[in-house]
Amino acid sequence: MPTARFHDSLDSIDAATWDILVADANPFVSHAFLSGLERHGCIRDAWGWRPHHLTLHGDDGRLLAAAPLYLKGNSHGEYVFDWAWADAWERAGGRYYPKLLCAVPYSPVTGPRLLADTPERRRALIDAIVAETRRLGLSSAHVDFPDASGLDAFDGAWLRRFDWQYHWHNRGYRDFDDFLTALKHKKRKNIRAERAQVRDAGLDCRLRRGDSLDEAEWRIVHALYLHTFETKGNSPTLSLPFFRHMADVLGDGLQVALAHKGHDIIAMALFLRGGGTLYGRYWGAREFIPSLHFELCYYQGIEYAIAHGLARFEPGAQGRHKLARGFVPVCTHSRHYLVHEGFRDAVAASLEDEVMAMQDFGRQLRAHSPYHESRLPPGAGDDGVSGPSPIP
Repeated sequence: MPTARFHDSLDSIDAATWDILVADANPFVSHAFLSGLERHGCIRDAWGWRPHHLTLHGDDGRLLAAAPLYLKGNSHGEYVFDWAWADAWERAGGRYYPKLLCAVPYSPVTGPRLLADTPERRRALIDAIVAETRRLGLSSAHVDFPDASGLDAFDGAWLRRFDWQYHWHNRGYRDFDDFLTALKHKKRKNIRAERAQVRDAGLDCRLRRGDSLDEAEWRIVHALYLHTFETKGNSPTLSLPFFRHMADVLGDGLQVALAHKGHDIIAMALFLRGGGTLYGRYWGAREFIPSLHFELCYYQGIEYAIAHGLARFEPGAQGRHKLARGFVPVCTHSRHYLVHEGFRDAVAASLEDEVMAMQDFGRQLRAHSPYHESRLPPGAGDDGVSGPSPIP
């Protein structure tokens, strides 16, 4: 049987050995990304994040499997909302926090969570998470945004949830205009009008590699990121040193869309890429210009994905408005282990209603596809509605 170990810092685990387990080159579970969050002050007890990473080792000490794991003192920065569960459990006299979370901080991105190359090792990781949850006397354990390769590891004791995101799929488009021909006329016309608004405002928008930005440009990019969070009344968590760290270690895996008005940078959007996918993450602007958000966060990303032959573009969580701009609904998943059986049964009953509501919502989304039916992207039907169950 493999031996489980828990770590309060990713730097205690060899980077190259960890990254060998990341089969699809997903940047968000790379050692560089996760350890960078810890080193540069983005993960803190005061913000509800304490590293508790899991590794499994053979008799010879060799690393066999791993999972990014955290003791969470709240539910901020997860994008899978269990606040109502916490409230119900605490009103019943229980203590919901801390809980155990297998996820990528601040990143609602589907990807590998159980870093292992066989179903048996993925199951061993799940068994170790359950055992640690019970050993520490915690209320629950959660796995957010696992990819399909990890779903078979969960047994019936884990509750299942799903939600919708909006992803863009590449059908081998030659260029942006070729992509537009796949859309219905009204959608195509609207996108062209939005791009024209940005051009008419005298803005120059382009994507650059993160490692091509100088210190002054990174300070502007980070200030724009801070401005967005502060404007919305949220607390920014990513530091300027972390942004620079990503530029240093990710190479062309970090892309930044910049909008220039003359010599001044007035807006930015930050992207990561890996495993044939482009991921949109953060945006900021110092002044409002109609359609600039769509240009930097969506259209620049689509152009980049086409030019570099990427299969998919995931622009971030939420946002039904993405549907009209070439993105289609795709299921995301989470799994939840609640220790108390009575509490688990009550939550399971509530999830039955949630599943039905989410199915109905998915049908509504599909009815408003921006594509001609003959030009639907691959994967557009894999939305949790068409099969016998909304959750594989």
